[in-house]
Amino acid sequence: MAVADPVLLGAAVSRPARLRSRVRIGGWELAGLVVLALVSLVAVFAPVLAPHSTTQPVAAGPFVSPFHGALLGTDDLGRDLLSRTLYGIRSTWLSALAVVGSGIVIGTVIGSVAAMAGGVVDALLMRITDLFLALPGPVLAIVAVVALGPSLPHTLLAVAAVWWPWYARIVRGEVRALLVRPHVDAARLAGTRPIALARRHLLPGAVPAVLTTASLDIGNLVLTLAGLSFLGLGAPPPTPELGAMTANGLTYLLGQPWIALVPACAVFVLAFAANLAGDGVRDLLDAV
Repeated sequence: MAVADPVLLGAAVSRPARLRSRVRIGGWELAGLVVLALVSLVAVFAPVLAPHSTTQPVAAGPFVSPFHGALLGTDDLGRDLLSRTLYGIRSTWLSALAVVGSGIVIGTVIGSVAAMAGGVVDALLMRITDLFLALPGPVLAIVAVVALGPSLPHTLLAVAAVWWPWYARIVRGEVRALLVRPHVDAARLAGTRPIALARRHLLPGAVPAVLTTASLDIGNLVLTLAGLSFLGLGAPPPTPELGAMTANGLTYLLGQPWIALVPACAVFVLAFAANLAGDGVRDLLDAV
């Protein structure tokens, strides 16, 4: 029976141990990951978790303080704040994921084409990217809402239109760095087509950088979407949105502060947890 080389065996055993020793996620980052996992569950199961309708008043009546007939109280129209906040989290979270997903797809296509084509195509696509980087998202959202009418899809379309350039530049830089690698040259000499070359040898190398950027981007998007909703650029009433709910509650801030504070705290928790989780994802990807 052949005896395994102890040197190779030790190296094989020690590699996972070294990998585990490099992965250091702090307590705050771990807490952020846990909170975002719970938020994702809330976004999926909000219709099941919400105890009441988001548009109809409850029996307790309007201006009921928390824990007095309603867990988080009711608003000026007697609607349950817990139910509306759960649906507001669902709307904000899914909207942020949709914008990030569209940014990754558009940015990946433009960045990879620019890097692989080079020359005039690369220069033209990068100047278009710079043009979109110069467009402020909130201002573009205001223009889109004025032109198309107030709705959440119009706002998401406007924000997504200016959210892809960062991903395009990241993918372009990663792909350009990979194009000079020997295995890519070997694949080219073997006759691999450009699409297959990008799919098999180039884009996988850009995944860690894109995922790190996306994980850190979610918190910014949550604040951006909540801010636009606060200005009335989201879905029209009575659709529950965290920013719009906070704006509506400002009228009653001194007398019934929970109407504004409950959705505002939800925005804070979402953004704070997303930033902490983004740091955790970055640490994990750096250690791999």
